Amino acid sequence: MLNFDFYNPTHILFGKGRIADLNKVVPLDAKVLILYGGGSIKKNGVFDEVKLALGERQVSEFGGIEPNPTYETLLATIELVNTNKIDFLLAVGGGSVIDSTKFVAAAALFEGGEPWAILEKRGNNISKALPFGTILTLPATGSEMNSGAVVTRRSINAKMSFNSRHCFPQFSILDPSKTFTLPIRQIGNGAVDAFIHVIEQYLTYPVNSPVQDRFAEGILKTLIEEGPKALVNPEDYDVRANLMWCATMALNGVISTGVPQDWATHMIGHELTALHGLDHAQTLAIILPSMLRIRKDAKREKLLQYAERVWDLRDGNDDIRIDAAIKHTQNFFEQMGVKTHLSDYALNAECIPAILSALEAHRMVSLGERRDVTMDISRQVLELSL
Repeated sequence: MLNFDFYNPTHILFGKGRIADLNKVVPLDAKVLILYGGGSIKKNGVFDEVKLALGERQVSEFGGIEPNPTYETLLATIELVNTNKIDFLLAVGGGSVIDSTKFVAAAALFEGGEPWAILEKRGNNISKALPFGTILTLPATGSEMNSGAVVTRRSINAKMSFNSRHCFPQFSILDPSKTFTLPIRQIGNGAVDAFIHVIEQYLTYPVNSPVQDRFAEGILKTLIEEGPKALVNPEDYDVRANLMWCATMALNGVISTGVPQDWATHMIGHELTALHGLDHAQTLAIILPSMLRIRKDAKREKLLQYAERVWDLRDGNDDIRIDAAIKHTQNFFEQMGVKTHLSDYALNAECIPAILSALEAHRMVSLGERRDVTMDISRQVLELSL
């Protein structure tokens, strides 16, 4: 096992009716800004529930945060925070709203020039941030219990990530019943997103980390079992609770301790989203199967472990089991309603040069757990994904 530091201060409040506990975790004298997305929380009653729980606190709101939050929109949010002297942020939504809140929390107190510098330095220049909490309504990204975020700058088609210990939520409220009204597309996206988060931390090379491996495999098997049930019966509380906790556990730092991490699929996926507007999970479902096929020799030991422990594949030689595991993975994404080829989204080989150029411009030229995913490997992955 590799050396590691583990730190996660986020307080999780899980279960039905936990929004009422906002009164216990938000300071009584806080000037609160509620951040949200397209407005569904006003239609389904969540917004009113939040306002009621906040009581007499001074509350402002900022809505309209995009599914892939843009720097341009967040600049307006930062201005609102500073103008109104907001001192506590509350994200109500999914990963995009929570990521946005992390960026606003850091940028509102940033003294290093234009806030975009936070993305350029990957968050290493953050020295402080406003306190914030989250109410999760769309489980997928795990942003409710980690310190990372992704923001897109529309003017230059750049989707960049950052990470900082100053950007952990103080608390996150997870009520599975608030996910009942999600569209089927978002249920599928969420399960696939969480699944690939685990894969990026698990499917690398062995370092004698059985605890982390078993945790990861348990999350993967739970997603495989519970994901399709949520498509059939979206209001099954137990199923939605399991999926919600899977998504949180997939990216809160527990399974990444002491193990190598990949993230090449994510870096290519970010460029697909920035250039073509695809959902994050869609890009990952397109890239991962091809990434595994191209790199199956480098990942052979863990792929064989994955085939046996997650998919119960024990027959045939090594190559047969590896190929079957990758195919099972791809079939799971399709079962969840997330298509796995560029052509499914009306994209063809003509899109590949621009994606490669963007990877090069963002210095994503040696990716993966061994930094052996060169531009040529990325090109091969994209071509195989057609």
